[in-house]
Amino acid sequence: MDQSFYIENRKALYGRIPEDALIVCFSGEALRRTADAYHGFFANRNFAYLTGAGLPNAQKFVFLAEKRGGAVNETLFILPPDLHLERWNGRRVKADEAKALSGIENISWVDEFPARFHKAANSRLYEALYLDIDRLKPNDPESDADRFASLAAKEYPFLAVRNLLPHMRALRTLKKRCEIDAMQKAMAITREGILDMMRLARPGMVEYELKAIYDAALTRNGVLVPAFPPIISSGANNFCIHYDAYTGPVNDGDMVLNDVGAIWDNECNDVSRGWPVNGKFSEQQRLLYTCAYNTSQCMFSMIKPGMPMADVDLTARKFNFQQLKAIGLVKEYEEVGRYMWHGGAHHVGFDVHDVVDMTRPVSAGMVFCVDIGIYNEDWGIGFRLEDNCLVTETGCVNLSQSVPRSIEDIEAAMRK
Repeated sequence: MDQSFYIENRKALYGRIPEDALIVCFSGEALRRTADAYHGFFANRNFAYLTGAGLPNAQKFVFLAEKRGGAVNETLFILPPDLHLERWNGRRVKADEAKALSGIENISWVDEFPARFHKAANSRLYEALYLDIDRLKPNDPESDADRFASLAAKEYPFLAVRNLLPHMRALRTLKKRCEIDAMQKAMAITREGILDMMRLARPGMVEYELKAIYDAALTRNGVLVPAFPPIISSGANNFCIHYDAYTGPVNDGDMVLNDVGAIWDNECNDVSRGWPVNGKFSEQQRLLYTCAYNTSQCMFSMIKPGMPMADVDLTARKFNFQQLKAIGLVKEYEEVGRYMWHGGAHHVGFDVHDVVDMTRPVSAGMVFCVDIGIYNEDWGIGFRLEDNCLVTETGCVNLSQSVPRSIEDIEAAMRK
């Protein structure tokens, strides 16, 4: 995406904020791992959506917008050059690069932000302070936005603190054409990784060998960090939904489960496939996989604008219940939870579980997963078939259609 995408995102945000307000968004910083080691940095996604600065070297950046009526003064605060620290931690983003990327004309050093904000707040020209406050659980560690909200309540009580998140959810719900293009690029890389795993899977391997195959496909395509930690498992480990140990054996007769996705230009994807280690579905594997495949095909034939978003998951469960009933595994709908352990319709975008307005009905421009998981512990078979659905004006398109998904296509891919 070029700077016009981020400029449009900011303009759309300003149009949603009715009063004169200060808007502050932080990029975040890497969390301490242990001793003097830190986890890899992944920029706050709303910050990245507004500025384009979702880079590994965009730590501690701050975006400030001073909105009065229809006029907005924007400033991006970045880290200043520091030859010593850059020798250790890598080259920092330069002012002209930040301007070219974001389309923000005013670039300042981050240590100038406190004084700049203080001056703007004390001008008494603004009614509210908007911060990106996003707490998944009550006991989550405080973010920069949480801490700044506490400071503002103490130092600037005349500013009403409001949450930016609902506005960002609304903006990120519908994807623009450039976002779809980036998703398709990410999908091509994801497809390559999955195909390599299918073709090279052999009984006697260890799960980490399959992960190494997948990682190699991403790396040779310039994706150094995936959209999320890959889930690659086999056999009994398939019954851990978010498995990431990669230490189990890949045995003849078992199925491999993968739930993986690349990221390109900030856009993620999320694709799941299951296949037999030996390249040939057994009778029981075939029965269960056909249930999932038929359900997925049904969903892609019926998803269209106007459908309540909650009905996507519910419809999939009801249809899959009928499939499982037909092969004798269930009799009543209430039993379907024994085999379907999770929902299957989360949105995808700047986050792999994207931050969107889930109350909105299915609309053109949405991208969400159609994820059909079946887990039969009695048979020792667990897998999921997950694709990315782009909603169009008249229906939908499967963005991951090219990744082998039918029994015939999977077996053919594994013979090559």
